[in-house]
Amino acid sequence: MNVTGRATRASKRKAPSSPDQAPPPKRAVNGNRSEDDDIEYVHDAEYEYEDVSDLGADLIGTPVSLGEWRDTIKDVVRSVVSIRFCQTCSFDTDPALTSEATGFVVDAERGYIMTNRHVVGAGPFWGHCVFDNHEEVDCYPVYRDPVHDFGILRYDPKAIKYMIVDGLELRPEQAQVGVEIRVVGNDAGEKLSILSGVISRLDRNAPEYGDGYSDFNTCYYQANAAASGGSSGSPVVSKDGAAIALQAGGRSDGASTDYFLPLDRPLRALKCIQEGKPVERGDIQCQFLLKPFDECRRLGLTAEWEAAIREEFPTETVMLVAEIILPKGPSHKKIQEGDLLMKVNDQLITQFLRLDDILDSNVGKTIKLLLNRGGEDVEVEIEVGDLHVITPDRFVTVAGGSFHNLSYQQARLYGVAVQGVYVCEAAGSFRFDSPDNGWIVQTIDHKPVPDLETFVQVMKAIPDKARIVMTFKHLRDLHTLNTTIVYIDRHWSAKMKLAVRNDNTGLWDFSDLGDPLPPVPPKRRSAGFIELDHVPDPGIGDLVHSFVHVNCAMPLKLDGFPKSRRGGMGLVIDADKGLVLISRAIVPYDLCDITITIADAIIVEGKVVFLHPLQNYTIVQYDPSLVDADVKSARLSDQELKQGEKTYFVGHNRIGRVVHGSTTVTEITAVAIPANSAAPRYRAINVDAITIDSNLGSTCSSGVLTSPDGKVQALWLLYLGERSPCSQRDEEYYLGLSTKTLLPVLSAVQKGETPSLRILSVELRAIAMSQATVMGVSDEWISKVRETNPSHHQLFMVSKRTFERGDHPASLLEGDIVLTLNGNICTTISDFDTMYSNELLDATIVRQCQEIQLSVPTVKADDLETDHAVSFCGAIFHRPHQAVRQQISMLHSEVYVSSRVRGSPAYQYGVAPTNFITAVNGTPTPDLESFIRETRKIPDNTYFRMKAVTFDSVPWMITMKKNDHYFPTMEWIKDNNEVCGWRRVTYEGKDVFEGEATDGVLTIPDASDME
Repeated sequence: MNVTGRATRASKRKAPSSPDQAPPPKRAVNGNRSEDDDIEYVHDAEYEYEDVSDLGADLIGTPVSLGEWRDTIKDVVRSVVSIRFCQTCSFDTDPALTSEATGFVVDAERGYIMTNRHVVGAGPFWGHCVFDNHEEVDCYPVYRDPVHDFGILRYDPKAIKYMIVDGLELRPEQAQVGVEIRVVGNDAGEKLSILSGVISRLDRNAPEYGDGYSDFNTCYYQANAAASGGSSGSPVVSKDGAAIALQAGGRSDGASTDYFLPLDRPLRALKCIQEGKPVERGDIQCQFLLKPFDECRRLGLTAEWEAAIREEFPTETVMLVAEIILPKGPSHKKIQEGDLLMKVNDQLITQFLRLDDILDSNVGKTIKLLLNRGGEDVEVEIEVGDLHVITPDRFVTVAGGSFHNLSYQQARLYGVAVQGVYVCEAAGSFRFDSPDNGWIVQTIDHKPVPDLETFVQVMKAIPDKARIVMTFKHLRDLHTLNTTIVYIDRHWSAKMKLAVRNDNTGLWDFSDLGDPLPPVPPKRRSAGFIELDHVPDPGIGDLVHSFVHVNCAMPLKLDGFPKSRRGGMGLVIDADKGLVLISRAIVPYDLCDITITIADAIIVEGKVVFLHPLQNYTIVQYDPSLVDADVKSARLSDQELKQGEKTYFVGHNRIGRVVHGSTTVTEITAVAIPANSAAPRYRAINVDAITIDSNLGSTCSSGVLTSPDGKVQALWLLYLGERSPCSQRDEEYYLGLSTKTLLPVLSAVQKGETPSLRILSVELRAIAMSQATVMGVSDEWISKVRETNPSHHQLFMVSKRTFERGDHPASLLEGDIVLTLNGNICTTISDFDTMYSNELLDATIVRQCQEIQLSVPTVKADDLETDHAVSFCGAIFHRPHQAVRQQISMLHSEVYVSSRVRGSPAYQYGVAPTNFITAVNGTPTPDLESFIRETRKIPDNTYFRMKAVTFDSVPWMITMKKNDHYFPTMEWIKDNNEVCGWRRVTYEGKDVFEGEATDGVLTIPDASDME
């Protein structure tokens, strides 16, 4: 997987003392991951090449010595396949991802393919394999080993029509030091490459890959084939064409070292599956390492024992030494770290192969171990456990998060007992402050949850919208008990689902675990506000009674918004009606859950009542009858602040505390936040922003500027900006917004009306008089500007037009300089506020040095917000939102890709955010209705074509395979009659369901897992 490890085991942090403890190696699967993932790709080695085009394969990376291997390679390549797959959701150590790797046919009659366990994965897998002649066939897992890095896929042999596939014979006994080998696989993303090497070592310990999946309790082979991304699962073949090992990983720190898994255990598993028998796997929950005799002597190996072992195994130079013993496991208090394993059932033992044979043959039975502990012999009896029992084969999804019992893999990695409920997908209600995986649930709603069954029963008893206390620990820090309050969402993600692995079908079967309990009706609660010390006027102190905290949780990523949760201070503008004003960077759209905290004690639900299209604020409302507190309506000023004017700042700092202090207005200027072309999202335009000289302005994302008597002159708001190309983080700005511009809208909302605004479909930019002169503004107009506004000698130019459907021929154009609107000279951005209430504006403009009179139309803002979205194959589609139309010169269709989820078909096949879909299977799809109609005609698990156009107007064709099982098609339709304000329709096959999906992992993709 080429994952750069950060630490081999948190519980065993040691300085490297041998080559086996060198920096973590890289797995060689080619991952398709996000920029936040810790990825490092291995570079190809340099080789000389000869012409091998007649072999029928792209033999990339093949050395000159290929000649003697020519016939062997021709036979081998027919059995090697490229595997392209999705791990559709996070499970155990595996994140959701799309990737490609290699496998090879080991039973052509039954259609079995051998590959790595980290390719097959522990969780849901969906993929296909491509043979050398480019025939493609679906494949699905039938086995993944609980510990060792191999798995077996199955395909339909009858689906291969144009090539004879013989399959490779597994000959693990041919692996010897000095044997020349070839690694035949999908190296560096190429369809097929052949790399040469020589086995240099047979007794290497299994490599550690950091915090993800790692093999253990087996030896590995070592060679210098220099394989890289995509070669995971490649066969390591000898000259006679037999597979003698399995490519698993390698190092990229200059060593060009590859690690191969011996095929003894894979061969045994394959035979069991071919015979229809279960693959018995035993374990005593103790990890052993191979250590040379010199180290064993330091641990207490006596001369007598060394002589006996060397006599029994003349070629051996290593012994098995206990490294990690898991608490509460079969070996606990019987084996100790550093014990030398001498005998098992009275047989001398030095190798993992024999130990595996004994353990796998004695599941549920007791074995006898002779240990040497510091020179003393110790004999113990241990019952062999079933590895499959401590390897999760099911998970539960509830309230957006996913959970399963802690796996042996994770327990071994951190040296803890194999028990507890593991959060494999910390999303939805269970998204914690830290993005790290590795959380173990301790209690839910004050009830212990030691296992998944108990967890399910506890969650069933919790009603929708409840707030419960949850305690949890991280595997890396079991000393710290974390406590948090969780808001349980059982309305956006209503069903609790159980997913169980089915090795007969290769799919995970889903079942409902019951409908949610209805929410408990809210009760009226009382609280008191804090008092501010040392404020210059009681009116300023009273503002605390107008401050509330607003939290917004978005279950779906719409409109390019980058977050799934935001929170900030809101200002109560009407206490009697429960109206609160909040930054639109906190509440960007109304498909969300809003909670409002009053006086730091009362939590009530809220709903969106108004979203301003330009000025960066949202109005939400709560039920004031539920609040018994002295909430006061903020008094809003109808006077504009001036540059240099003294004012007083009251706001919330980064930790939510109220801070205050006097300050001065330093500047009032038009907002000029750059557009984000990579992910167009809402941003404020055509509005004046206020800056102040206090550091409170840079440390507080929310607050107010007030006059000496406590009348609010401006709101201090968070403004969302573009994504920084250096840090890959979204820029944020803290600026003031004059309350005078709010008053007309607030008046309408207070009357119970929905403001019907009209806006100019342009973005304006201030220009200086020197620029205006060059662009054709006369000296007479320059003089009028100076007279009209002595403090700001500026005009405004149209920098960008918003694309409007049915564009008006008399609209403003880029480069136009606006002199007047309805007879008023426009020297400040607030002079343009007249647009909100006029259908037509009489304008005087300068265009190409010519003064022109226009009747400029405005457009209704009622239809700007997203009210319909579709989830299809893991991508979210909706009409191009306002931010898109502000940046583009034409709309290619009304089907816009807003986001996609990792591990989905959309991610695998390259459906990218900001694409427009114009046709499906050759049929135009100009709108969402036609898109849904055409995609519903596509049979499940079949390919189809989608014509797309990029944001830069480049057309391209996407071929993609549909997956209804894990990614059913859903619609979200705004519906004010619904409790949540939105109605969901789920399509599965030919059926339509109102409300919750009846199947599939991702009933709602979590917003934070989408891009």
